[in-house]
Amino acid sequence: MAPLIRSVLANLIGEEEAAQIEIIANDVRFTTPEGSAQKHNGWEVVWRHPESGFGHDKSQSIIPYRSTPAQPTLFFAGDGVSDLSAARHADLLFTKVGPSGESDLKRFCERESIPHVVVRDFAKIKACVEQVVSGQKTYAQVIADKGN
Repeated sequence: MAPLIRSVLANLIGEEEAAQIEIIANDVRFTTPEGSAQKHNGWEVVWRHPESGFGHDKSQSIIPYRSTPAQPTLFFAGDGVSDLSAARHADLLFTKVGPSGESDLKRFCERESIPHVVVRDFAKIKACVEQVVSGQKTYAQVIADKGN
């Protein structure tokens, strides 16, 4: 969710740099019971696409970037059913797996022949993204090398 992601990014790269990154995620509404002295004492998720059945249909967040004049390279990482709708729309798709080496997203990509890079943690994602952003490799090369 956006505030949590923003906080993690701020801790990793600093608030100023984190503020430059567009975060596309569900949001949070902080709640305070009437008459409470506390600033916030609870929160609830504000779904981006509540009508979709996913809560956040991630494909709806990615597809608009395909029609922009300067199309960015689209990186996407996921592991589960909520990520299936976005799997076909990323340039470089990372499928995070658990200790068993499996995830719902990985199985879906294998079944549907969707190119992806299997990862166990975000260190590999970071390394792959850095290679693409620096121009060391194209996203197609990262996929072909399976992120190695």
